[in-house]
Order: sequence, then structure tokens, then C-alpha cells
Amino acid sequence: MTVTSTHSLWLRGLFSIAVLSYLGAQVDLKAALSAAASVDALYLVAVLVLVALDRMVMVARWLLLLRSSGQRLGLTSLTRIFLVSSFLGSALPTSVGADALRAYQLSNRTDNPSEAIASVAIDRLVGIFALTLLAILGTTLWGSASDTLPRAWFWSLIVLVTLLVSGLLFADHLVRSFLPIRWHTSSIVMTVLRLTDALSRYRDRLGILAGTFSLSLAVHLLRVSQAYLLGQGLDLTVPFLYYLAFMPIALLIFLLPVSIAGVGLPQGVVVWLLAPLGVTDDLSFAFSTLLVLTGLAGNLPGAWLYARSKKPLE
Repeated sequence: MTVTSTHSLWLRGLFSIAVLSYLGAQVDLKAALSAAASVDALYLVAVLVLVALDRMVMVARWLLLLRSSGQRLGLTSLTRIFLVSSFLGSALPTSVGADALRAYQLSNRTDNPSEAIASVAIDRLVGIFALTLLAILGTTLWGSASDTLPRAWFWSLIVLVTLLVSGLLFADHLVRSFLPIRWHTSSIVMTVLRLTDALSRYRDRLGILAGTFSLSLAVHLLRVSQAYLLGQGLDLTVPFLYYLAFMPIALLIFLLPVSIAGVGLPQGVVVWLLAPLGVTDDLSFAFSTLLVLTGLAGNLPGAWLYARSKKPLE
């Protein structure tokens, strides 16, 4: 681990501790722990089944992108890369670290690293696009209460992600337009051009992008359903429609590279978003903590694969 990544880990760890300390001062931790321990076991098992299912759909989504680019890595190897990267990414900047590890591991197993990196970039951005659209849908369906939810921010994010996706799909034209031709023979620029060419090839794969978008929506709906079942297990009086409104917000916050394994800020956001429905801070903190723990449980297969591998990152 480099000095920079070590410093980043410490900073995010301190930030998570600071947020948890603030939350700890606002809630009765004993009551929160008691509530978490009292969760209905059947609902908890159902949540864990859905966690496993969402991992399977995420692997299928990535497989779809890779197959479209001619990559023939076996499903077993691809699943292993995804699970191990997700596990190791728990200690790295959320989502960004796991994505970087995915791209790195896949690049070591293919003769076309550019396609590997492109598949991860498209996978992530299409996923964020789908999540933001779901947030808009949820807050719209919720109705007047959605005035307390930052719907305008979602529209801004949709515009930003759309521009990013468009920029990636047309990156080959953009780079060749801005970089002088005499630079095109340098090794660094040639690497960049290979990557932009790999990204631009998705322009002709609209069906693949539509399939990736659909699978992304499926993943996010599975996670909303996980939250709903967990809430049922804790006897929260929160309708499913509100989970559809607030969970995409929590998931978007979770993607920010400011916490470790989603601990800290995402929990604080969940507590804040459940307050308007009369959920006590103790109960919402227990709920958010169980959300984090069940998500981490989905990384346990990756931990097992990592532990028994002699060369886990090759």
C-alpha cells in the first residue's frame, strides 16, 4: 500500500469515526444495539438472500459488457475477480477502490487492458445513471413529502452523468481533436488513445448499454427491497414507496469515496431521511447499521477467496 493510499485510508477512517461519534452522541446506543439484536431472523435471512442475488446480477451486468467487447474470460474467473475486488474495496475509497482493483485484476488476465478498464468505467457510470433516475422516480411517486428530498440535485446529477457518459463514448474524437498529432506517437498518448477507442466502441452497442441499464435498475431495486425487508424485520412503520424515495439517496452517498465500507456518513444520511416519518434516531441507527453489516456480508465470499489464494491480485 502506498503512502498516499495509507493517508487516504486514515483520513476516511477518521471521518467515519467523527460521524459515528456525532451519531453516538445523538442516539441511545444501548437502545440501538437492543433494536438491532431484536431483528426478525426470517427477514434477516431474506435480506441476505437478496444481497447474494444482487451480487449475481452485478456479475452478470459486467459479463454482458465484457462479452460485447470480445473478452472471453470464464464466468468463474470473472466472479472471483468481482468478489475479491469488492472485499478489498471495503478498505479503499468506496466504489472507486473496488473498481480500480477490478480493472487491475482483469487487465492482468487479458491481452487488451483498455477493454478491461472501459468495461469497468461504463459499468459504473451506467449504474449511477440508473440509480439517479430511480431516485427521481421515487421522490416523484412519494408526492408532496418529496419536497424535503433533494430532487433538484438528482436532475443536476443526471445531467452531469449524461455528460460524462457522452464524453466517454465520444472520447476518441475529443482526445484526437485536442491533442496535437505529433503527440500521438508517445507511449502515454498511445495508451490514452487505446482506452478512448475502447470506450467509443460502446457507441455501437446500444443494445448492450440498454441491457446494462436494465440490470443496474434490477440491482438498485433489489437493494431497496433489502432495506424494506430489513425495516419490516425491525417493525418500522415505513411504506415501501418511501424506501424507493430515500434509499437511492443513501446509495448515492455510499458511492462517495469519503468512508470505509459505508460506515459513517451513509448511516447519518439514513437517520436524517427516516426522521420525517417519525422513526426514532435509535431505531434508524440500528436500521442503518444492519444495512451496512448485511452489505458487508455480501463481501464474505470475496474474503474467503482472497484468503485461500496464493496470488490474490494477479
